[in-house]
Amino acid sequence: MIFISEERKIREDGRKYNELRPIKIEAGVLERADGSAYVEVGGNKIFACVYGPKETYKRRLLRPDKGVISVRYSMAPFSVDSRKKPGPDRRSNEISKITEDALRPALLLEGFPRSMVEVYIEVISAEGGTRCAGVTAAAVALADAGIPMKDIPAGCAAGKMNDEVVLDLSEIEDKNGQADVPLVIMPRTGEITLLQADGNLSQEEFEEAINLAIDGCMQVSELQKEALKARYVLE
Repeated sequence: MIFISEERKIREDGRKYNELRPIKIEAGVLERADGSAYVEVGGNKIFACVYGPKETYKRRLLRPDKGVISVRYSMAPFSVDSRKKPGPDRRSNEISKITEDALRPALLLEGFPRSMVEVYIEVISAEGGTRCAGVTAAAVALADAGIPMKDIPAGCAAGKMNDEVVLDLSEIEDKNGQADVPLVIMPRTGEITLLQADGNLSQEEFEEAINLAIDGCMQVSELQKEALKARYVLE
């Protein structure tokens, strides 16, 4: 059973209500991509790679005044307990689209008309919160590829379980919880590029969840910057 103490400090996995799961971020992990990243958030293990800007056969998507971004999010069949059917499904297509929308405001693609930046996100192990972790990985991969950006988006979620608002729900907490609020921000300006809410929250709880998720995003942002610095300092 999921448990939070009366002092709102301890969860089943030992975290405080406002504590993130362990996070690991690496940049430049795939040699054949223009940019790449690997992210672990708790039990989530995610690769992201970037190709472009480049010409593409998807000419109907191109714009004459600026470049465009295309995202494909997918989960490996072995990434979840019950084997997932290979190939895209409705959920993967939805997350691909919202990830595009979350990343697009950060990109400066006016210098690349009629070209496309392709982003591939592959979840090899899933443990709750993969959409936020996927955006986090994709943003690092875009920076690693040298794509001009206003900022590096960072993602994190908050939610509600046992009538308490908590940060960064694990898979078990998400499945047994009452609400989930994924959020992506551009840390320099605080601009929100993705905000979703699933479940029942009062206005006060919703505001608390957003504030917790923003704090989480800022912590993730620092780890993103450290990963990129480590990549280029080592070189």
